[in-house]
Amino acid sequence: MSKPVVDRLERELEGQAQVLRLNVMDKVNGQLAMRYGVRGIPAFILFDGTGKAVWGQVGPPEREKIISLVGQMSPP
Repeated sequence: MSKPVVDRLERELEGQAQVLRLNVMDKVNGQLAMRYGVRGIPAFILFDGTGKAVWGQVGPPEREKIISLVGQMSPP
């Protein structure tokens, strides 16, 4: 359900942001999910240029919101 939206986001954000997909069932990725408080899937976390988590959501991605937030963080 979310895959087509994430695929589109990945294309639209090319050169502005990197989209990473992690399998939370994997041991290491599961530890990352716990670290960032992921309680459901799909989950989306936006990190700034320093690696700080600045926004997150659980559920289908809000494409316009994500694009807007990335745009606000990108240098002019």
